Amino acid sequence: MIRFATATLLATALLAAALIHGGAALAGLALAYITVLTWALDHVAALAAPDLPEAEFPAGDGLALLLGLAHLPLLYGGVAVLASPETPALTRGLLFLALGLYLGQVSNSVAHELIHRPGRGLRRLGTLVFVSLLFGHHVSAHLRVHHVHAATPRDPNSAPLGQSWYRFAPRAWIGSFRAGYRAEQRLRAAGAGGLHPYALYLGGGLASLVLAAGLGGGGGVLALLALGAYAQAQLLLSDYVQHYGLRRRQLAPGRYAPVGPAHSWNAPQGWSAALMVNAPRHSDHHTSPARAYPGLRLDRQTMPVLPYALPVMAVIALIPPLWRRLMDRRARALRPDGPQGAGPGSG
Repeated sequence: MIRFATATLLATALLAAALIHGGAALAGLALAYITVLTWALDHVAALAAPDLPEAEFPAGDGLALLLGLAHLPLLYGGVAVLASPETPALTRGLLFLALGLYLGQVSNSVAHELIHRPGRGLRRLGTLVFVSLLFGHHVSAHLRVHHVHAATPRDPNSAPLGQSWYRFAPRAWIGSFRAGYRAEQRLRAAGAGGLHPYALYLGGGLASLVLAAGLGGGGGVLALLALGAYAQAQLLLSDYVQHYGLRRRQLAPGRYAPVGPAHSWNAPQGWSAALMVNAPRHSDHHTSPARAYPGLRLDRQTMPVLPYALPVMAVIALIPPLWRRLMDRRARALRPDGPQGAGPGSG
């Protein structure tokens, strides 16, 4: 747990210091930590994460709870500072980039972990994080659509081979909104009661915008919209990278083989994985969704491994010709109809 706590809390502390004390230096330091220093630490062998963590690993709920609670003052504090006319342009630019990356890589990952935890309070906190970023519908879409249909054409968040991220992103956002709503409607038709989750997502998103307006007027609303879009784009990039080109075998029309280790891409780098609470260990998460993030495992013989760390791959995905040159051959070799004999960890 030391690695997870150090990676995430250091980023949190740097951003908090930048918001409280201001100045381009602290904002630049926070940005450098999340980007350049994290990239460098990924290459320090002593910080490598074990492929198979100890069986009795701590659940890590305390850290996830702390980070989920810290998200709210960081987000709305950032909105206030970004909207303030007294914030210099350079500081505003550096802070937006640093905070946006934090929201996309840390807050999104923590919220994802929380909505999978068994405790109702933790799940509600994870939902609140997504709602504050105007992305509440992701909760229903992720739990009721993505985990059911990942690596099939029925999942809007599983990119088919050859599709660029620029075509994938709007399809995934709109498709997941609709698919999540349909899944919730089916539950209500089957007798589920209580407040409709989409009323919470939409009403909570409106409340988040009202709070931003109270903190910074029209500038506050624009800041929240920009930060939310930035964070959402990073989550969609993660989905794109982690499932690109992988497909489950179709057993019959509308029926697919169960999701397995070969249906998600993984990244073994220790520091960026710690910063994202092990989100890059995606195969084990899909095969064992209830497993807490510190215990997620990596089997390089059965799980596809990305050539670089997940944040690096997300940047490469923004350049479609480079992405396809790097990934299409690897993905094609792992498809049910692809060449035989290429192991998941090859490449």
